[in-house]
Amino acid sequence: MRSNSVLHYFNEVLKKHNAGYFVLIDPEQCEVDKCTKLAVEVEQAGADAILLGGSFLTNDLHPIAKALKQETELPIVLFPGDSMHLTPYADAILYISLISGRNPNYLIGEQVKAAPWIQRYALKPIPTGYMLIEGGNKTAVEFMSGTAPIPRDKPDIAGPHALAAEYLGMQMVYLEAGSGAAQPVPDEMIAAVKNQINIPLIVGGGIRTPKIAAEKVKAGADFIVTGNVLEKNGSFELMKDFANAVHG
Repeated sequence: MRSNSVLHYFNEVLKKHNAGYFVLIDPEQCEVDKCTKLAVEVEQAGADAILLGGSFLTNDLHPIAKALKQETELPIVLFPGDSMHLTPYADAILYISLISGRNPNYLIGEQVKAAPWIQRYALKPIPTGYMLIEGGNKTAVEFMSGTAPIPRDKPDIAGPHALAAEYLGMQMVYLEAGSGAAQPVPDEMIAAVKNQINIPLIVGGGIRTPKIAAEKVKAGADFIVTGNVLEKNGSFELMKDFANAVHG
């Protein structure tokens, strides 16, 4: 399943459920056996896709990604923190540009370095406008990217950023409060962004309960991402509750 197929699948999820649920697996937080066990539970719980990646990576990504492909039918979508977080053992890659920041390395630099490898691995990317939103504390992505998040009380700034992403030809927008954020992206900001764009909106970071996930969907999120909460409090029942809350 390559990027066009993955995008078609995402659209089918939206037609069926109105919103979709992604689980982020951070290779830095688990070895192969633990990651594959989690992937099986993610699929059984009713999630729609697995995002694979994180802000900082020292573990070998290839064996983890290959094992996930062998153990689950869910799409495996790379969520890279930089140009080295690549593997051919995936169905698609979020080709992220950090449009909320002004650090040229994460606007275009890492993307240029990654491009030949994406081509070599035959990973047709999903261009995604990535926007870091203030989450109440300094997160790993803020530190690693060297960029300031958009203030959480400034939806008037977030909206035009997302619209610019669509005008530039990006196929998705991702509002991210950051892994381990104290607070999720505000409903008002989600609504403001959704009102300005016609492409799918992903929201993640700081979403700790199924109730909060449902609120973000009601505000306008097309896809919800959880990760950190499952690493700390993960259980099959919690993932199932998240999936049911997102799917409505």
